Amino acid sequence: MTLEVVKGGRTLKLCRRCIYDETVSGISFDEEGVCNYCRMMEGFKEKYKTGTPEGEAELQRILEQVKEDGKGKKYDCIVGVSGGTDSSYLLVKLKEWGLRPLAVHLDNTWNTAIATENIKVLLDALDIDLYTHVVDNREMDDIYKSFLKAGVPELDAAVDIGILELLDRTAAKFNIRYIFEGHSYATEGISPLNDAYFDGKYIKDIHNKFGTVPMKTYPLLTFWHFMKWIFVKRIKRIRPFWYINYCKEDAQKYLEEHYGWKNYGGHHLENRISQFRYSWYDYKKFGLDIRNVSLAAAVRSGFKDREEAIQEYFYQEPYLEEHVLDYVKERLNYTDEDLENILKSEKKRYTDYKTYKKYFRMLKPVFYLCMKANLVAESFYVKYTSKD
Repeated sequence: MTLEVVKGGRTLKLCRRCIYDETVSGISFDEEGVCNYCRMMEGFKEKYKTGTPEGEAELQRILEQVKEDGKGKKYDCIVGVSGGTDSSYLLVKLKEWGLRPLAVHLDNTWNTAIATENIKVLLDALDIDLYTHVVDNREMDDIYKSFLKAGVPELDAAVDIGILELLDRTAAKFNIRYIFEGHSYATEGISPLNDAYFDGKYIKDIHNKFGTVPMKTYPLLTFWHFMKWIFVKRIKRIRPFWYINYCKEDAQKYLEEHYGWKNYGGHHLENRISQFRYSWYDYKKFGLDIRNVSLAAAVRSGFKDREEAIQEYFYQEPYLEEHVLDYVKERLNYTDEDLENILKSEKKRYTDYKTYKKYFRMLKPVFYLCMKANLVAESFYVKYTSKD
């Protein structure tokens, strides 16, 4: 078993079970050489009884409650769609479970053609309605340029925050209390603590400092909106893949065979700005390679051979479609020199800008109760209430 790797002339200690190394933020190893993230995943599996009759029974109880609360309504739940594997397969399962979902999509105008077609194919086949919010392209591009000027790695944070706000807004608009999410800790793991933090205040502060186009169509999730959706509207977030066995590769095969769904190349690659961030910008500027998160999760769950994952992560470059850099340059009006200057500019973190982090930490006991009530995800609680 490989317990060390050499990268950049440095020998790195590896977790005995997954592929996380000693440079991962917030990592520690126990006396058996197993990292705290592996132990965290063990805790999730035990708590949610993942893949067991008990876990499936609990999910069934939740589904019956959703159906009961949705009686008399056109839709009983909301689900965000991106054209990716998880959200696409979740659509299939929701229909199979007898729910009446409304699909919601935030169009940041950077989607790949494959992702857009995947959404259409699934929704047509399953007869699911779609609610789409399109952000003005000049506005969205200005937010991205602001983050590049800010020198932080969370380039597409605005998309993740915008999706959260849009889902809650839509749920409130249609008087729906349940949002289903396609996240799976078994395949996606949990991002290292203190990496890639972002919230609405962070986005607003960076845009105020570096942006030039007012944010009018972008759905910004403020702290007070966040609290309203939780405590006033009582909107709950459900992650069904935490209760059942879920394998991303099997889901992809099923979608391809039954719906003509197409694979887009890898995790987060269904959107061009995400490709640019994860496969080029973060990798070259910050030395960050988020492939280890999903690869480590797949190894822990037995979906991928550990030695194979080590070879892929430590000795192969991230995948980047050939046209993506050209697309970014044309879209953002950048030259090769501009991209080089971006790589050379000062590296900064979320701690260099204003955030809501102190509020989340201060209200940690409150969010613990919210987590227990499924009003916030457990991964949110772990990450957002932790120390910097």
